[in-house]
Amino acid sequence: MDLHPYYPLLRQTSLLRGMRDDELDLLLRCFAPRVRRYQKGELLLLAGYETREVGILLEGKILALKNTPDGSSVAITQMGPGGLFGDVLSGSSVRSPVSVMAQAPCLAVYLPYDKIIHPCAQLHETHLQLMQNLVLTISNKYFALDRRVELLICKSLRTRISLWLLEQAEQAGSDTFAVPLTRAGLAEYLNCDRSALSRELGRMQREGLIETFRGSFKILDKDRLRAQCQVA
Repeated sequence: MDLHPYYPLLRQTSLLRGMRDDELDLLLRCFAPRVRRYQKGELLLLAGYETREVGILLEGKILALKNTPDGSSVAITQMGPGGLFGDVLSGSSVRSPVSVMAQAPCLAVYLPYDKIIHPCAQLHETHLQLMQNLVLTISNKYFALDRRVELLICKSLRTRISLWLLEQAEQAGSDTFAVPLTRAGLAEYLNCDRSALSRELGRMQREGLIETFRGSFKILDKDRLRAQCQVA
């Protein structure tokens, strides 16, 4: 498959950030990547299996899910085009603790991990940059996971919501932002009941802390929101 139409997207990913067309041409010739389409509901990765590929989402949306002991599942993260998955797992002998499911029709390209960490004989400068990008990507995911753990260990739902809102505002660079998660998806992410989440968001809105509209939020009083994290 001709991946040239996706080059602008690929160079925006953390793995291939800033690479020129000729550099992407070089890497893709070396890797001969696998490309596959998925229908909504299909699994890109099943928990309990190993993978030796790094996946990049080119089209659609995917959701990473972790099964719980009671048989339910918790949403770990949601990704759109440019999302990277399997990058941490592919370098390990551990089987996947999560499943990755297509939330919409998807197109993904897979780079073989062994070829990423074992450069070809020419040892192109582009390949060295790719390896550095991979290390940085994995490091960033580690710290993102640490923030998620910090959020989930909070006993108060309001604290979890407040921490999440402040983090989203920081990432967006604005106190007004849209999020890809539905209300049900956010409840799963925060590990709470959907109705409890809706009630708490309603209280926070009535108290003048935030405004909500569908998938958008506006922080009205950031200082008071930070205070919720300290006292809750």
